[in-house]
Amino acid sequence: MCGCASPGLGTPPPAYVANPLPVAANNDEILWERTVDVLHEFHFEIARENRFSRVIETEYRTGSGLLEPWHQDSVGLENRLESSLQSVRRKVLVRVLPSEQGLGYLVSVEAFQEKEDLPGVAANSPGGATFQESKPLQRDLNLVVGQSSPSGWIGMGRDVALEQSILQSLQLAYSR
Repeated sequence: MCGCASPGLGTPPPAYVANPLPVAANNDEILWERTVDVLHEFHFEIARENRFSRVIETEYRTGSGLLEPWHQDSVGLENRLESSLQSVRRKVLVRVLPSEQGLGYLVSVEAFQEKEDLPGVAANSPGGATFQESKPLQRDLNLVVGQSSPSGWIGMGRDVALEQSILQSLQLAYSR
């Protein structure tokens, strides 16, 4: 394959990081704080942090599009394009478990993505804001701006590219 679509010849493909990631650490406090720091680097807000069950759960975050290159939650051009054209949200679940050998920890990352499912045309879209020629003009003085019913979300499964990106950042943070 040649041209713009060909992969870079001098750059090797990104290395796959094991999930769960084995980490040789003695201090679980530092490990926990570095994990939270990496999630903050990806601009995820922490929804729930439970050190007893060793789980960190983030709030849903709307996927960043092509015009937001500083956000790292949409990994790759395909995900960025999809987030630009369709409302996508992601949530991350991190588990920090002691290894069975007792020599460190296993850090597992699960990133879930969902696509918005609107029942019809949104009222704030260009199609809902224009006049319809087939209907007579009706004056509604009690107009409510926004959606008339809550939107639903369709699960799209796990976002492996985001999981790998977070795991690579975690591996780098743990090596410091």
